Amino acid sequence: MLRVRCLRGGSRGAEAAHYIGSGLRGAFTGWVQRTFQSTQAAAASQNTCAAEDKAASPVPKDCLVCSYNEWDPLEEVIVGRAENACVPPFSVEVKANTYEKYWGFYQKFGGQSFPKDHVKKAIAEIEEMCNILKGEGVTVKRPDPIDWSVKYKTPDFESTGMYAAMPRDILLVVGNEIIEAPMAWRARFFEYRAYRRLIKDYFNSGAKWTTAPKPTMADELYDQSYPIHSVEDRHKLAAQGKFVTTEFEPCFDAADFIRAGRDIFVQRSQVTNYMGIEWMRRHLAPDYRVHIISFKDPNPMHIDATFNIIGPGLVLSNPDRPCHQIELFKKAGWTVIQPPVPLIPDDHPLWMSSKWLSMNVLMLDEKRVMVDANETSIQKMFEKLGIATVKVSIRHANSLGGGFHCWTCDIRRRGTLQSYFD
Repeated sequence: MLRVRCLRGGSRGAEAAHYIGSGLRGAFTGWVQRTFQSTQAAAASQNTCAAEDKAASPVPKDCLVCSYNEWDPLEEVIVGRAENACVPPFSVEVKANTYEKYWGFYQKFGGQSFPKDHVKKAIAEIEEMCNILKGEGVTVKRPDPIDWSVKYKTPDFESTGMYAAMPRDILLVVGNEIIEAPMAWRARFFEYRAYRRLIKDYFNSGAKWTTAPKPTMADELYDQSYPIHSVEDRHKLAAQGKFVTTEFEPCFDAADFIRAGRDIFVQRSQVTNYMGIEWMRRHLAPDYRVHIISFKDPNPMHIDATFNIIGPGLVLSNPDRPCHQIELFKKAGWTVIQPPVPLIPDDHPLWMSSKWLSMNVLMLDEKRVMVDANETSIQKMFEKLGIATVKVSIRHANSLGGGFHCWTCDIRRRGTLQSYFD
């Protein structure tokens, strides 16, 4: 069985720390390089985690928040809203995370509503999804509707907002703690406001509430000359471990983390930097162990359409984006499944995502999964695994950048904290 190690690295060659002053640059760069060694080297090391194998603090009896993994029986969930969704302005970080064929769309409509008819259909799909979740016995909560077209300005930048469609992007539940991610897109700086009413209610029920350090999102956080012009550029830069976000200050999206009890896996991506990962590692230690894994991915952003853990010892691994550390899971006795090619048509708009949202599923428990009604191939895959499919069509909701896992944040699952890698 695998003995879990502290993996403090990422895809080959961690980038140097961003310039923060000529007198500090060399020292800070050295700190980043020493702190984040390559994942491959860490995997080969025989050193085990220094964290004590002790149980986390027990969850208060009446606390509404308690979730340790992606598959225990789901009892309460937050589902996002498509209402008032706006196209983010075409800034450098948005350009690095979207495909060239949509750049004209962002340049033309940035700061304005997504196509209203499309949004209307997405709203109807998500309402139906909520009704089906309720029918499956799950309590559903929704964020507040907000006008995301309002312009705002900080001392470092100005922007309009985007949406509160993807709670998985901004909220991470670990045990009885809700962690608000700092985010990395300027258009998402104030997204947390849509969830504050809910989080205050959960806090009053006994939950822990943590907000990660909010980045300034100043120009120094981004490589303003990030040389991306084609898919080939994306592959080359990703292989070199170069990203549009620098190490100027911590940033991360919650959706770059995925939970398996005491072990939490994360990728360094266009929106999650090493400083953000290190903040999470220190914050969650010693009760949880944070491990960096990496993929052959030309545009890493959010882990759950690339690597989706769906049960104890069971993971979906995107065949187009193989995991460099997959042997860690195989040696631990995990079953690694490659989902089938998605069936979504080429002409369907996916402004902020890939077709692989087909594997971005939501486990209701170990034997039930919410899956797109149009993706018959992956439905058959789950049926062969003995997992019943709860089918919902969210094609128009997909266009806004997420599948079932993205559109939700599980607040309460009936289960206990366990280690699946000892």
